[in-house]
Amino acid sequence: MKKIIPLSLIALSSLLYADMSTQEFLYKDPRIMGMGGANTAVGGYSTSIFSNPAGIIKIKKSHGIEAEILGLSVSGSEKIKSFSDDLQKADTTQDTQDVINKYSGDTFNINISNYTSFSYHAANDTAYSFGILAASDANFIPHANSGSNGVLETHSRVYGGLFLASAKKYHGLSSDFLNGMLNGDVTVGVSAKYIKQKSYEAAIDAGEITQHKDDLAEYLQDNYEVDNSGFGVDVGVLYEFANKAWNPALGLSIMNIGNMTFDAYGSQPLSVNLGASISPEISWANSLKFSVDYTDLFNSQQARIENYNSSSPYDQYTNADIGYEVMNHLRAGASLELLDNSWFMATLNAGLYKGAYTAGLDMQLTLVKLQVATYQEQLGSVIGQLEDRRYVIGLGIGW
Repeated sequence: MKKIIPLSLIALSSLLYADMSTQEFLYKDPRIMGMGGANTAVGGYSTSIFSNPAGIIKIKKSHGIEAEILGLSVSGSEKIKSFSDDLQKADTTQDTQDVINKYSGDTFNINISNYTSFSYHAANDTAYSFGILAASDANFIPHANSGSNGVLETHSRVYGGLFLASAKKYHGLSSDFLNGMLNGDVTVGVSAKYIKQKSYEAAIDAGEITQHKDDLAEYLQDNYEVDNSGFGVDVGVLYEFANKAWNPALGLSIMNIGNMTFDAYGSQPLSVNLGASISPEISWANSLKFSVDYTDLFNSQQARIENYNSSSPYDQYTNADIGYEVMNHLRAGASLELLDNSWFMATLNAGLYKGAYTAGLDMQLTLVKLQVATYQEQLGSVIGQLEDRRYVIGLGIGW
């Protein structure tokens, strides 16, 4: 049991990426990831501010003040348990090296996040949301041949912050184009966020892992910790067409305006996202939604690569100038809400995220919410270079 605790602490306090990685998210809601991460034109959750702040306007008025006191999610890679178990059993440097050799080239992830929020959709079609984020994310990549990346490459951070958002809907905007077929409502949303983080960049060898197995989290903190912070603003627009049969909508968001560079660890660069959705009227279920997103239109989310010529902790990594891959930007999903009443809700989700399938289930029984989802992350500079299938479970308490 003693050997398990430090690895668990690392999972709670680290973000460990492969040598090439993107800084493309602050929080991934299991409900949204189950439907391919496509939420720019959908909304409906307090976590919509992570894709388009205008989306909070779709939080249901009937819910009154919507509170998520606990929004805990835990995700892990497909083989993370077997890798962790084998590493915990390694008692010598050679044992550790044997484990590294066995899993060399694989990628491993553990993510633990909590987003607590309070949202309100007022009678005058103005919505407000306030949230507190606490997050950590752990990614590992072992290397059989020790070099500048060590035998276990780690790039880590633990972070959190405050989020404020507001959205206002304007009714009856019309156009003469196509004889007024574009009549509809437009919502404008804006959010502000302040993020504080601690980052850890390290290339560990087999001897270090063996020697500091019982205090590895403390060892990383003592030797590699760097403090960072950033402030950003997001703006978004949601256009809902005047077609009640299909309820089509278009979304546009501009995220991370401001100082989100985070110095030593890489940035949350400004990104422009587009989305479209439909929600056709159906009689056999509560609601059905289809959505498509094209994220980061101008390819700002570049891969991070190690800057081997720098000795400064604030210049260890730089953005790589990689090619434009359409599938890296494409998200698509479907959501089928089977039931939603005062005591029980159930929704099935499915989608496509960066060229791979996603799936999820969202349930709520009175005040308790449960979500499960799976998606595949791309950690390399191109699709297929470093793929990581992840499984997510979310637990919430709220109303």
